[in-house]
Amino acid sequence: MFGRRLSAVLVLLLIAACGPAEPRPEPVNAEDVMFVQMMVRHHRQGIEIAKVGTARATTPELKTLTAAIESTQQDEGEMMLRWLHSWDQPLTAATGAHDHHGGMPETDVRRVQALRKSKHFEYDLINLLIKHQDGAVRMAADEVTGGANPVVQEWAAQVEASRKAQIGIMTDLLDR
Repeated sequence: MFGRRLSAVLVLLLIAACGPAEPRPEPVNAEDVMFVQMMVRHHRQGIEIAKVGTARATTPELKTLTAAIESTQQDEGEMMLRWLHSWDQPLTAATGAHDHHGGMPETDVRRVQALRKSKHFEYDLINLLIKHQDGAVRMAADEVTGGANPVVQEWAAQVEASRKAQIGIMTDLLDR
């Protein structure tokens, strides 16, 4: 009787040991961390520009686009902060940490301030956003080729495609 119970317990332990393995965490390399840290800051700049656009734009398509940029980048920023936290990485990199990658494409704060007072607001807004979104395209392309985390790489590919589409929309608005 004791032998039977022991055998049953051993079988259960073996079955449990052969059960589904703990999911292995996705790999993360320095490129993933750098990309996410840079994009958090880049998104903050984009949200600031988009808020100005949403407040001042009069063209319905541009007003809709800036509102979408603001909302999307807010959600994406929160997602990226969760990634950094789950990887036990700082939310921002040390000063100059990204210099070896050409630095981060930043939108000059003075340009955003000038945009607020622009006499050619929509033209200036579109040009500033095109430049800003092009920076996101370049950073995302680097992540797609150099990152290790498949989730981040997939998102970077989506960023690359969506920002190129936004640039296309804005270029069309300029051509009107």
